[in-house]
Amino acid sequence: MEKKSAILMNRYELGRLLGQGTFAKVYHARNLQSGQNVAIKIIDKEKVLRGGLIDQIKREISVMRLVRHPNIVQLYEVMASKTKIYFAMEYVTGGELFSKVAKGKLKEDVARKYFQQLIGAVDFCHSRGVYHRDIKPENLLLDENGNLKISDFGLTALWDSRKQDGLLHTACGTPAYVAPEVITKNGYDGAKSDIWSCGVVLFVLLAGYLPFNDPNLMELYRKIIKGEFKCPNWINSEARKLLSRILHPNPSSRISIDKIMSNSWFKKGYKQIETPPSPQGQARCTLLKDVHEAFDSSLPSEGVNNSQKEVAEDARSPVKPTNYNAFNIISLSKGFDLSGLFEKDSNQRLEARFTSKEPASTIVSKFQEIAMMESFNFNKKDGTVKLQGCKEGRKGQLEIDAEIFEVTPSFFVVELNKASGDTLEYKNFCNQELRRSLKDIVWAWQGNEQQQV
Repeated sequence: MEKKSAILMNRYELGRLLGQGTFAKVYHARNLQSGQNVAIKIIDKEKVLRGGLIDQIKREISVMRLVRHPNIVQLYEVMASKTKIYFAMEYVTGGELFSKVAKGKLKEDVARKYFQQLIGAVDFCHSRGVYHRDIKPENLLLDENGNLKISDFGLTALWDSRKQDGLLHTACGTPAYVAPEVITKNGYDGAKSDIWSCGVVLFVLLAGYLPFNDPNLMELYRKIIKGEFKCPNWINSEARKLLSRILHPNPSSRISIDKIMSNSWFKKGYKQIETPPSPQGQARCTLLKDVHEAFDSSLPSEGVNNSQKEVAEDARSPVKPTNYNAFNIISLSKGFDLSGLFEKDSNQRLEARFTSKEPASTIVSKFQEIAMMESFNFNKKDGTVKLQGCKEGRKGQLEIDAEIFEVTPSFFVVELNKASGDTLEYKNFCNQELRRSLKDIVWAWQGNEQQQV
């Protein structure tokens, strides 16, 4: 880097580039006051805004401030300019755990030590209402003493982000490590899905290869759903039994972290780590509020063109579509309907979806117009539009959720679900009033039998 740009915010001297992605670069740096080595993550604010990732970055900052643990990469401070966001983080020198596993299986004692540290850190996260959702060897770093450090909280979900059913619904993660209930897209417990991913990591450490693997993504998911894997003969019986209980395809039968930590194989040589108390109540709310306020104050306001201002305003809009990822797209395939493995009667699912080439703002406006015409209350929050009937039906007021997903900037998927009310009234409303009112913005319908075109 040029000498004039080597000093960051009068606090850090930037060094070599450690890595880069679509929206960020990571540099080695030195704190000018203390001399401490750190890693500086530099995020391009305009790219983040255009990519609709502003909330994800806020969440990552919030989470890393909540989870202070010896086996989690520490966030020291967040700084911002008009064009960049800077994370000053713990500099971990030992590289990724993946690089060790790539050379082959690890000795049992070494694998157990890493697994103990992983489970201890994940348990700490869960106690703070934090679910990582992308646990894999590439996101597990090693320090100079060979201790494990969890990194990359970009896909993390907070306890508060659960829906009314108490479950998370965003399908995300890395295919080979993702839990079966995440693939089916019917909602999942974040803690149980993290436990599954930890089990896959343990298998990889002990075996040197993945328990579920296939070049065809749909075949891979079928293997994961069935939970069929075979342990190599060099893994002892105690570890095999533990793996079978962790990698159980039914989340309700999967072993909990408490029981993992009381397992005889796990406890060998285990040392409990003392952790700081969790921020509770008002302290936690204040912590998250401070993150959002500091971040919002750093958004570009002056010295940017009109299109940039529009992007910033859109990013802070109450309704912002969720990105439609590979899990969502694959689930649309009729040949890949795995709901029968998790539901007693898949015909009871009251879900329909349509696609649209209209902007998200137009879709929202159309639902607002329908609400006015049909005497519904209208609310919007976090990419979801809610319509609540003012009249009492057979089973109370009819309430419908419409969640908007962005496939591309010019193509959207809208999923409709009955939140409450009578099923027959919901079906009649969807097939008549709703279809008729939405015809101007719908490109195509897809859903269960009562919504087929």
